[in-house]
Amino acid sequence: MDDEDSALARDYQLIHREATLLAGGLSDLAQRAAVYHHLYEDSGGRNVFPLIAAHGALWGAGYFALGMQVGALLSAQYLLQPTVRRDKLRQLQAFADAFRDINRRVCIEAYCAYHFSKRHGHTPGVEDYIQPGLLAALNRCHRAQARHEPLPRPARRELFEAFFLWEQACIVGPAVEQALAALDWPLIRQVALRPRIEFAYFASSRQMKFADFASTHERIEKGLRAYELAERAGLNEVEGALQRYGILPRAFFRDSARHFSELKQHLASSALVGTSAHAG
Repeated sequence: MDDEDSALARDYQLIHREATLLAGGLSDLAQRAAVYHHLYEDSGGRNVFPLIAAHGALWGAGYFALGMQVGALLSAQYLLQPTVRRDKLRQLQAFADAFRDINRRVCIEAYCAYHFSKRHGHTPGVEDYIQPGLLAALNRCHRAQARHEPLPRPARRELFEAFFLWEQACIVGPAVEQALAALDWPLIRQVALRPRIEFAYFASSRQMKFADFASTHERIEKGLRAYELAERAGLNEVEGALQRYGILPRAFFRDSARHFSELKQHLASSALVGTSAHAG
């Protein structure tokens, strides 16, 4: 490995470690929403994928909580079979955790791809770390930002689509398939496959009801529709709608950039303390 390859590998590992720290644990959905928003804000509003992913994280927090309540109610049919009931609820918890982990992994990789391409987008060998189509779209985003030029709507869509198709192929698709295979509860499985997505920026009459969440084709169709609805609503409106979930702290809405900076500093300090304590 030559010096340039070594530098690329070292920088990627550093950014990936930072992304993993920022993404938090399975239940840190609000924290991930702030990280996603940072990627949108840092791009000057050119990278729309993480803004919509922030909505997904915040909507998911309420959806998972509701799902666990529904599961607890439906498990009443097993009251006379306590061992079976515990097993079903354990499966439901594992299923919800699998989807939280999907959100966490997408956050890590989206952060890595954005910041690594921003630093090394034209360095030979970067294609070994970022899928070429996604890299090309990110480089257009970074170039427009460096020139203080807007990213035209077709290019914004191209970047969103590149991110979305990448996450579906590399993370979401395989993880959903694995999570569903482990869920041996037909009633809950039926409910899980037909979620009704209601992001805060959707018009009051709009929602996205899945016929089969296991379908890659349908997930892609719904994801691209969520993007089109965001563009139609206006990205400033979509950004402001993050407040409607009532989950992000007030400090985020006072100054989102400062909130992220302080979050990053706090997590880095905590990790340093934890490492020192472990070493001791």
